Amino acid sequence: MNKTLVSSAILAVLGTTVAAGGIERTNQTNSVLFKKGNYVELGLGTVRPSVSGEGETTGYDYDDVANDFSQKEFRAKIDINDRLSFGIILDQPFGADIEYGGNSATTELGGTKAFAEVEAQTFLLKYQVNENASVFGGLRRQKASGDITLDGTTYGGTLQVLPTGTPVAAGASGYNIELQDTVGTGYTVGAAYEIPDIALRVALSFNSEITHKMDTKETLPANVVLAPGGGTVATTEVTQNGSQDVKTPKSWNLEFQSGVAEDTLVFGSVRWVEHSVFGVYADLLSSELVSLEDTYTYTLGVGRRFSPNFSALAAISYEAGGDDEVSPLAPTNGYTSVTLGGAYTFDNGFELSGGASWRQVGDAKGYARNATRATFDGNTVFGAGIKLSYTF
Repeated sequence: MNKTLVSSAILAVLGTTVAAGGIERTNQTNSVLFKKGNYVELGLGTVRPSVSGEGETTGYDYDDVANDFSQKEFRAKIDINDRLSFGIILDQPFGADIEYGGNSATTELGGTKAFAEVEAQTFLLKYQVNENASVFGGLRRQKASGDITLDGTTYGGTLQVLPTGTPVAAGASGYNIELQDTVGTGYTVGAAYEIPDIALRVALSFNSEITHKMDTKETLPANVVLAPGGGTVATTEVTQNGSQDVKTPKSWNLEFQSGVAEDTLVFGSVRWVEHSVFGVYADLLSSELVSLEDTYTYTLGVGRRFSPNFSALAAISYEAGGDDEVSPLAPTNGYTSVTLGGAYTFDNGFELSGGASWRQVGDAKGYARNATRATFDGNTVFGAGIKLSYTF
């Protein structure tokens, strides 16, 4: 069995295609450490969500609120000696890009948007205890930034203030918080058991949460009136600079693979992510802006070598949905996906692999300020990825 070729097809698709729950965009696997020999790879992916909803009271069609995004990954593994290996991973494990269309004065969520970006560098060491057992770990460094705007009738219109600055009509429409670039550091640790003769490997890894101490700038538009209910005589904005701790979630990965017949490999994983630790607090509004639930994601698949140079895979993934009432800034609730992929190895050490994934996401209700504001159902996500690798 050419377990290396089949495994490459698996890694080509499951790492860079479709995002999972919460703010997750990769599965944070450390499996590059188990490549044979010295190895480098570059992966590119594109994800195209089709997530639309309908306003609860207005019936407005919120089309394509989740924007397309791309993924880039670099992975390398170098053998230092017979027992010790070094690995590096550059990826974008978390992110968000949500934007609601519509007139903010007449629709529930028109103008609401959220953008977050996290870039990570992971530096790993693996120690081969014996033929079967190994341990690994390392440091993970993340650079994060974000921006959130709340708008639409959900948030009560524009704040009204007297010339003295005294509020006379509450409103949070147009509120914005900018979370400035910052760097945080965490770690990953794990262990694996292998039986090379049957291509069996079971690996358990833990990724720590990472705290980002982020400088923030909040702004809230306001209309100046001479008396409650009076006409606007000027516009202004309330601003506040501050800082807060924003955490990216910790996670556990249990990954396995085993040969079951000549040239055939089964594989799977169970992943738990503590999305609930992620949150952004609005000091000007005295409220949390994002609320997410923890997730379990299950994957099961089969890989098959069809020739000395070509192998392919098929996999199914499932993530159970939680409460139907979700943040409008993350308007999905679980999913079921199907992934297909393949890998072709050239005689000079290069390998080209790739695949595609289609996902049916769970129905959800965008819930804000104690009421459902939009309903999301029948939505899908499509992703595709390609990788070029070299073994030497």
